[in-house]
Amino acid sequence: MSKIPFWLRVLVAFALGTGIGVVFGEQAVPYVEPIGDLFVRLIKMLVVPLVFFTIAASIARLGDGALGENGGGKAVRLGVVTIVWFIITAGLAVGLGFAIGHLIEPGRGLTGLPLAEVTPKVIPPVQDVLIGIVPTNILKAFAEGQVLSVVFVALFVGAGLSALGEKTRNLRHIVEQGSQLMFKLTRWVIQLTPIGVFGLIASVVGSYGLESLAPLLSFIGAIYLACLIHVFVVYPILIKLHGLSVVAFYKGVFEAQQTAFFTCSSLGTLPVSLNAAIEKLKLNPAYAGFAVPLGANMKMDGCGAIYPAIASIFVANYFGITLTPSHYVIIALTAMLGSLATAGVPGVATVMLTLTLSTAGLPLEGIALLAAIDRIIDMVRTATNVTGQILIPTLVARENGLIEPESALIKKS
Repeated sequence: MSKIPFWLRVLVAFALGTGIGVVFGEQAVPYVEPIGDLFVRLIKMLVVPLVFFTIAASIARLGDGALGENGGGKAVRLGVVTIVWFIITAGLAVGLGFAIGHLIEPGRGLTGLPLAEVTPKVIPPVQDVLIGIVPTNILKAFAEGQVLSVVFVALFVGAGLSALGEKTRNLRHIVEQGSQLMFKLTRWVIQLTPIGVFGLIASVVGSYGLESLAPLLSFIGAIYLACLIHVFVVYPILIKLHGLSVVAFYKGVFEAQQTAFFTCSSLGTLPVSLNAAIEKLKLNPAYAGFAVPLGANMKMDGCGAIYPAIASIFVANYFGITLTPSHYVIIALTAMLGSLATAGVPGVATVMLTLTLSTAGLPLEGIALLAAIDRIIDMVRTATNVTGQILIPTLVARENGLIEPESALIKKS
């Protein structure tokens, strides 16, 4: 079995799962759903300890000059540059979403779609989100999987270890060993991906049925087309402009893309994303160790940019509303900046759509129209998110000489 390429095992599992879902329909769900759920739980189990140990170890390395001289100041600058790139690529994504939305015109001519029972997400004020990053109880934050709070604690602990230097040498070794242990466990879980894919895709196809997708096929097609263009046209251009190998990048992130597609969870994919950035693309561990988790919370090109843009056009078309230039400006600004403000809030796609529709004055009932197909489109949205979450650290690492010389990203002369 180990001689069969990993991607082929996943592809076969996908085909088998689809076949089971089509043939047996909802009857298969009780048997295959637990398989997929178990795989997702295994991945999510790794997220909190992996984030903590990786970031704490990364920040502690700054005391050893892992980012060169003035490591602390350089880390802050890298963080700012990373967020700026998040916003730039989000702008490209929302522009692409508008273009594809107008090309396909999803929602035009549709009537009588059922409204699912969906309560729009309550969007907390930005200040509440920011204050909530600092936990009042560290153990509670870890137990409840509050990833942004875990990131904060890890940064705090890592900074303390770095400041104390040799006084905490043994503790720093333990944190570093914890990071290596989590990477090892991640590699083991990744090998279960084909089994998890089988259960997840069989459950999705069995639950929804292919025929139920027909009325919203143009919307699904628009989302998939925009995401694919963004991932396989826009991103490669950025990679090329930075003098990196496009083939090497996509080989390195392929497992993370697969995991994201089938689990529909950026945070759930984080262990695989970190493994891709550090082990396969050979980004500087001290930088990648905090940039990739940051992206998993704040970089949402699929859920936070492309989806709200196309969904807004769909809702406007369905309800017969003509979008004005001011609508487009509001939607674009909301999509570009909204995911930063809603970082760490569960259900980012629904939150972003709620935020976008309410800000632009469009009917919130549009959320209920799209709820039935959310899982289908969430697959490609999340794969887009995760690709961007690894891409931006790669570009920033290239700009700052933080890619290891042996990385396949750097073309050999």
